[in-house]
Amino acid sequence: MFTKLLYTGLITIGMASLCVSASAQGQGSVGQFDGQTDVGKVKRPGSASYDPARQEYVIEGSGTNIWFDHDEFHFVWKRMKGDFILRTNGELLGKGVDPHRKLGWMVRSSLDSNASHINAVVHGDGLTSLQFRRTKGAMTEEKKSALTGADVVQLARKGNTYTMSVAHNGELFVTEQVTDLALGDEVYVGLFVCSHNPNVSEKARFHNVRIVVPARDNFVPYREYIGSNLEVMDVATGHRKILYQSPESLQAPNWLPNNKALIYNSNGRLYRFDLAKKTPTEINTDFATSNNNDHVLSFDGRMIGISNHSKEDGGKSIVYTLPVGGGKPKRITAVGHSYLHGWSPDGKSLIYTGERNGEFDIYKIGANGGSETRLTEAKALDDGSEYSPDGKYIYFNSTRSGTMQIWRMKADGSDEEQVTNDEFNNWFPHVSPDGKWIVILSFGNDVSPNDHPFYKHVYLRLMPVTGGTPKVIAYVYGGQGTINTPSWSPDSKQIAFISNTDSIEKATVK
Repeated sequence: MFTKLLYTGLITIGMASLCVSASAQGQGSVGQFDGQTDVGKVKRPGSASYDPARQEYVIEGSGTNIWFDHDEFHFVWKRMKGDFILRTNGELLGKGVDPHRKLGWMVRSSLDSNASHINAVVHGDGLTSLQFRRTKGAMTEEKKSALTGADVVQLARKGNTYTMSVAHNGELFVTEQVTDLALGDEVYVGLFVCSHNPNVSEKARFHNVRIVVPARDNFVPYREYIGSNLEVMDVATGHRKILYQSPESLQAPNWLPNNKALIYNSNGRLYRFDLAKKTPTEINTDFATSNNNDHVLSFDGRMIGISNHSKEDGGKSIVYTLPVGGGKPKRITAVGHSYLHGWSPDGKSLIYTGERNGEFDIYKIGANGGSETRLTEAKALDDGSEYSPDGKYIYFNSTRSGTMQIWRMKADGSDEEQVTNDEFNNWFPHVSPDGKWIVILSFGNDVSPNDHPFYKHVYLRLMPVTGGTPKVIAYVYGGQGTINTPSWSPDSKQIAFISNTDSIEKATVK
């Protein structure tokens, strides 16, 4: 619904020392990181590489350990200030030599080997923990996670509170937290690898690497916005790629059935994003320049339905249709609010959330207009309606059970049945073109069931259309606008969605 710092040689500091590999440091930036460094007196210099096509990093490091009162490891870093969220999928490569070889995220007050720091780490034997040194030269402390062998690692800072969230890919996060760790506002953040054996080097691969600057605490929803990443993801492997980044609020990408473009909305207008050129172009929608993120393509890709806030209707959302290439919109719904969500496979009907007398229900109308038919009557918020590709069912989300859950009914509104029943508030069921899968957006219980706000930790989850327990396919900072509209690729192998971050450039220390 609506919605560079260089070090060379050996610097002695007290009982500890910092040794930076000049050759490694000389490689400069790596992907989104500003530098790479061997921290501590390592015997074997480390290295890092970035594959822009796959948006993957491979980091090689040696070092005795990250423990006691000093550390040795290879670090790929960026200097930042303020709050942030660091997230990656990671794996150690090969059999390895020492079971305590390790990878993870680190936040560090300096590049000194005895610096105060915190790290979210996964060891070769599966041990997953939050490790930290409170002050320079102090002994390292540890909080072990109940989860072992994590391959999704997130470390978030909010003031002096650091939260580690870890998971087996496809499962929910498990968290540990330190609430009183003062590392200073300006810190080094990045990925690390340590071999735990000074005579060998170990490698790790990282993908879905995200550095997120969250919205500030006092931002005003729907009046202030942060930036956006337009992403696509291979559903089978979970590999994600950022196609386009913008400081503006981009929302709700549709995937054209010809597989040539995506359509999203931003600042009340619609844009066509060319998948080959990786560039957006505004779509001419004539007078309709206050569009929200409820826009839907016809199954043949020739037409698009929009939800535009009409001035003559007091700013209420009204459904219109127009050719996908642009043109003058044709009004479809007589009254508002009307928030479009689905187009029937035969092209004859539209379904939408209508607010009538304070009640939000699912309505159906002819694609050329006419009288509307009310399909749901529960005293609840019913929203996010979408046809199955065979046209037999309509999937939607509803608060009628107390939380927001996924439901379905026959196309005529009969035989309503609940599809999900869990602790999450689940929104926007999107059925794959092959009719086999449903993707949903899941908020935690920190969000009201009838709300789907911007800028939250959310999951994208996948379940068979026949039912079953949803599996996490993406860990996202987003929410409103992430996946409000149908966004499967025509071959049912990928989805498009929006993730969010405030300006990383403003949070970067030069």
